[in-house]
Amino acid sequence: MIGKLTTHVLDISIGKPASGVLVELVRVSRDKKIEHIQTSYTNEDGRLNRPLLEGDNMKKGIYELHFYIGDYYRNRGTSAEDPSFLDCVPVRFGISEPASHYHVPLLISPGGYSTYRGS
Repeated sequence: MIGKLTTHVLDISIGKPASGVLVELVRVSRDKKIEHIQTSYTNEDGRLNRPLLEGDNMKKGIYELHFYIGDYYRNRGTSAEDPSFLDCVPVRFGISEPASHYHVPLLISPGGYSTYRGS
């Protein structure tokens, strides 16, 4: 099995995938230094067009996904607050088995979010 890291964003306030969300992946070193790995946007299905990490790029460690939800809602014209309650949603997680599939979905609404390890 070739390991990979994927994500998708679902806007539960409208019951549809969230397209156009800026997603940034960073690695957090043991001394808390941040290394930028990749930036991408979600497609019409709320997913990225390719995995964030896969194969030899999958390494054990601590990572963060930054989801720019405030920009998404401003671009849709649905953010009534300035600034938005949610701006950048960080999800910190660990990869302990680089040969496995790690899927980190994000469910959003203007007032909250949730995440889990998907399949």
